[in-house]
Formats: sequence, structure tokens, C-alpha cells
Amino acid sequence: MASEEGRKSPNYMAVWAGLAVLTAVEVGIVYMGFSRNVIVFVLLALAVWKALLVAMYFMHLKFEPKMVSVVAASPLLPAAILIIFVMFENFS
Repeated sequence: MASEEGRKSPNYMAVWAGLAVLTAVEVGIVYMGFSRNVIVFVLLALAVWKALLVAMYFMHLKFEPKMVSVVAASPLLPAAILIIFVMFENFS
């Protein structure tokens, strides 16, 4: 277990504000009139960004050993494959 002495606590309010801004951007993207595929791609990218913020700061993965981050990130590849298959499901 890593020592918590000398480690600065994250600014949770700044992370929360960043998540709120990203959510507002997501809502704005939907109403901008882009095509369905562009909207889905942008919303997925923003969702990944928000998930990384939550994992890094609220779940404290930023301050854990790298192996814990690798274990936490291991489901991302299968999830990405499933998302890609679902996105292109209507094109066949």
C-alpha cells in the first residue's frame, strides 16, 4: 500500500466542474445537427474522457501503482470491440 504522506489531495471541485462542462458539451452536441455516426462517436469519446476522470480522481487510480490501473483498464478493449460492432451493425 502506498504511503499517503506528502501526497496532495486532488481538487475534487475542479474535477466535478470538468465533468459538468463535459456533460454540457454532450448535451450541446446532440442539438447541433450532426449526423448520427458523428454524434455517437463524439458522445462515446466524451464518455470515455469522463470515465477516466472519475477513475483517476474519485477512485484514486492516479495515485495507485501502475498494475492496479492496468487491471482496472483491462475490460476496455473488449468493451471497445463491442461498441465498434454495435456502431457498424446497421451497415451490413
